[in-house]
Amino acid sequence: MKKAMLAKEGTLIVTVDIGMTNNHGYCSAADGRSSKTFKFENTRDGFDALWTMVLASKAAFKCDEVIVGYESTGPYVEPLIHYLKKKPVKIVQVNPMHTKKMKEINDNSPLKTDSKDPRVIADIIRVGHALSVVVPEGDVAYLRRLNNARERHVKERAALLNQLRQFVFLTFPEFTRVLKTIFSKTALYILKKYTTPDRIGRASQEELDEEMRRLSRNKFRTRDAAALINFAKNTVGIQEGLQGLVMDIQHVLIQLELLAGFIAAIESEMEITLRRIPYSRNLMSIKGFGIVTVAGLIGEICDFTKFTTQSQITKLAGLNLYEVSSGKRRGQLRISKRGRSLLRKVLYYAAMVRDGSEFMENYADQREQVIKEAA
Repeated sequence: MKKAMLAKEGTLIVTVDIGMTNNHGYCSAADGRSSKTFKFENTRDGFDALWTMVLASKAAFKCDEVIVGYESTGPYVEPLIHYLKKKPVKIVQVNPMHTKKMKEINDNSPLKTDSKDPRVIADIIRVGHALSVVVPEGDVAYLRRLNNARERHVKERAALLNQLRQFVFLTFPEFTRVLKTIFSKTALYILKKYTTPDRIGRASQEELDEEMRRLSRNKFRTRDAAALINFAKNTVGIQEGLQGLVMDIQHVLIQLELLAGFIAAIESEMEITLRRIPYSRNLMSIKGFGIVTVAGLIGEICDFTKFTTQSQITKLAGLNLYEVSSGKRRGQLRISKRGRSLLRKVLYYAAMVRDGSEFMENYADQREQVIKEAA
């Protein structure tokens, strides 16, 4: 994503304020001549009405080319982008923060209306503060969807694990005295099979010992099974309404199993799709780069050939540096975070685990500790 050139004479600037149901459009020439703001729906007829208005304005203002701009405000613009991609136009977007500031510059008012916003967007494009749009296609578009789906499921899993930890604390606070984390395979198996502290307390020590050894690959000992049974018999976990909490725990465990299957299926699709992208092999050859990392990079960056400098990709990820300094005070350097957050996350984790990274030793120590606790 790079800054678009200043709109020159003979260019029709078409701007759209995006909504979920209806959009508001506006057409203006580089010299200031313009149409009235008009409304159109997010339907085929609505998009066709927009295009009819564009052609009419292009002829009326005697323009040679068309720039269509919008404020980047979420997924509602995507159908329109794919519709316009087939038309002879250049598509650009503007930063919502620029729109907010330009409104107050224009009339010293923070007023926001559907008729005002497209005119403000046109002013931003006219002075050259718009960004070009890279629309993913084919396998790259599929990877972006897979990345977004995986990210959603991972967040859902984290939320469910936090719920599970709370429920287990209420029913059996001593559980983590033996199994340090309830997120391990061993802990999840016991919670699913025995459901309550009472059932764990009445379990056969030999059977529980064998199960814990098998699931943890002999990281647990006989004394651990005995300790868990003893804690269960004398737990201070609540008894009132216990069955309701048990139902919650079982429901969360079912959801976690489903999510594990979804995430595995997504990663399998990522691997299959990457095989169809020739240059993915080059990225996979980098130490520390796995399927999820490479799929994330390609899906978020899209077409690497659209970028001519490293700084353009840095800005796309929101990793460009800035500081706020005034007079003798020098501000601290920070990253802008005005970019694709998932790309930042992918690059961050890739830097954390790469061989030779200054974070590698610390990461390896923490990973080893987590594996021990998860056993």
